[in-house]
Amino acid sequence: MSRAITRAGGHHVEVVAPDSPPLAVDDRGNALVTFVRGAEGKPPGDAPLPVALVALWHGSRVLMAFNRFRQAWELPGGRIDTGETARQAAVRELLEETSHVPHGQLCFVGFAGFTLAPDERAEYGALFTGQVADVSPLFRPNDEIAAIRWWDFRESLPGRLQPLDAHLAELSRNALTSTCHGTALGCRTS
Repeated sequence: MSRAITRAGGHHVEVVAPDSPPLAVDDRGNALVTFVRGAEGKPPGDAPLPVALVALWHGSRVLMAFNRFRQAWELPGGRIDTGETARQAAVRELLEETSHVPHGQLCFVGFAGFTLAPDERAEYGALFTGQVADVSPLFRPNDEIAAIRWWDFRESLPGRLQPLDAHLAELSRNALTSTCHGTALGCRTS
């Protein structure tokens, strides 16, 4: 069976039928199993929401960061600190990891549902998207991020690409043009 878009509890959900493969799987057994489009402040309640991710766009290229620990190109993002909203974490992590600030407000795309190896732990990540006008902020490699690159989906990135993040970047590209009306300034928050 293929993926289906359904309505569950007021959320639009990209789901995988029981006999279908996940939306994306990496070489370590981590899987992107669902994608829930819904209200930003109302995450699904069946697993924790500890992470926020950002797909930042400049034209048709998305910003990817090379994580030193996981040795992979990923979307910028990370843990949501105590007392912080997912949106605040997304903006903070984007700046800390890449030195970039979005042009206008980030658009909320949805909640990515993961099953993480080796213990098959379930959790969600909040996905945001936005645009940037200037791609020249001075990036300095740090303890976590070795490099950043604007990726167009056609070129090969040097090293391992995190397929879960690549799938989420593609979902965010679609949302940027439909939900955000092509600009981060016109985004909806619900």
